[in-house]
Amino acid sequence: MNLFRLDDKTALVTGAGSGIGRAIAALFADQGATVWVVDRDQASADSAVSALRAAGGRAERAVADVADGVAMAALEQRVGPVDVLVNNAGIGHVGTLLDTSSADLDRLYAVNVRGVFNCCKVFVPGMLARGRGSVIQLASIGGVVGVRERLAYTTTKFAVVGLTKALALDHSHAGVRFNCICPGRVETPFVQQRLAESPDPEQAYRAMASTQLNGRMARPDEVAAAALYLAADVAAMVTGSNLLIDGGWSAGK
Repeated sequence: MNLFRLDDKTALVTGAGSGIGRAIAALFADQGATVWVVDRDQASADSAVSALRAAGGRAERAVADVADGVAMAALEQRVGPVDVLVNNAGIGHVGTLLDTSSADLDRLYAVNVRGVFNCCKVFVPGMLARGRGSVIQLASIGGVVGVRERLAYTTTKFAVVGLTKALALDHSHAGVRFNCICPGRVETPFVQQRLAESPDPEQAYRAMASTQLNGRMARPDEVAAAALYLAADVAAMVTGSNLLIDGGWSAGK
């Protein structure tokens, strides 16, 4: 018996055109879910859906910006009820207070916080009405401990963790679970591109991985495995939690 099957479930994954979101969408489809791939980049969304279907999965795509509440409401009308909502879409910014502008903070807040709120606002009421559902937020190690030169990013990710806990306290009695995944550094295509642009990619990798006790970055599929656990019925007792996938980064904090 496979405890992690998602047969007869519909899952919606934002930012699923690449990286962690794409890995989550692929694993969910492999485990039997019908997956909605949501991304603001049409080419990325199309590519992800084509790959999922080629592997035998059931997938649909939608091009939308999570920061746009009107667009999210329209998306809910198109998609209908979902059993699993993965709020993965997010953006970053490098900077301290001295080189972070109000516009930078607003830009990150719009996607990383309001985007999560917008998706929950339109999809969670249906889950509550049916008395079941799993909502998974991709937060960050930066939502648990401070990260140097990531002022705006850390601020928004702490907000995501707080939002998730508040949702769990308010609504888990109705049968809907709310959890965060807090990864450390993950070797996504974005990170790989940054490494390739470095004068010394190997040294740059070691520097980025040095915060993690096992000396390497996580892979997107390792984060996806955590999302699968939280999505599955086997995790029925897990709500209001932060699942750290940080290679021990936070162990000494």
